[in-house]
Formats: sequence, C-alpha cells, structure tokens
Amino acid sequence: MIMGTGVDLVDIARFERSVTRTPRLLSRLFTESEQQLKLSSLAARYAAKEALIKALGGSDGVYWTEIEIGAEPSGKPLFVLYGSTAAVVAERGITTLHLSMTHDAGLAIAYVIAERTDAA
Repeated sequence: MIMGTGVDLVDIARFERSVTRTPRLLSRLFTESEQQLKLSSLAARYAAKEALIKALGGSDGVYWTEIEIGAEPSGKPLFVLYGSTAAVVAERGITTLHLSMTHDAGLAIAYVIAERTDAA
C-alpha cells in the first residue's frame, strides 16, 4: 500500500550559488561521504531528501544527515537511513522506499514512493 509520494526539482545553478555563498550547507545537508560528490550530484541528492520528507508527510524527527543516498550494485539509488530518521520511517509503518533521481539540462529531480507491506 502506498503511504506517500514526494517529488522535488532543483535548479542546479541556484543550488551551487547557495553552497558557494554558505559553505556550511554541505555539512548540514549531506553525510561526509556524500560531500565528496560533484555539486550536480549533490543537487539530485538534495532533491531526493526533500522528496522523501514530502512522501513522509513532514519533517518531524527527520534529520538531513541521517539520510544518505547510496546505490545498489546495479546503480539503482536507494536510501540509507540512520538514527531517529530511520525510527520515524519504521514508526510510520513504511517498509519500502522507492527512489528515482536524475540531473540534466541544469535541473535535478527526484521522485519517492513510500510503501507499507500489509501483513496478510
């Protein structure tokens, strides 16, 4: 059963200007391993984190640095959640998070579906 959906679109140039103007944003928004990526990839991850918050229905108990975007061996992106953020997702009964993201032509977009598997 789908519990929520979220989508977010980021203007990469605007995101880069924000990070240049306020470098602390990197440590406030991204895990240490994410901070090593190119800014266009970070913009897509920012969109993914925003889309996740929308799919959850709000940000109570959710912290940016407790959300990491990883990848399966195939390259498919996935969420790696830590701490209270992982607890919030579990408390809401969400068992699967589907993530799609891309960046091209100066834009980054991410789409999230939060799903609960009902016991039979």
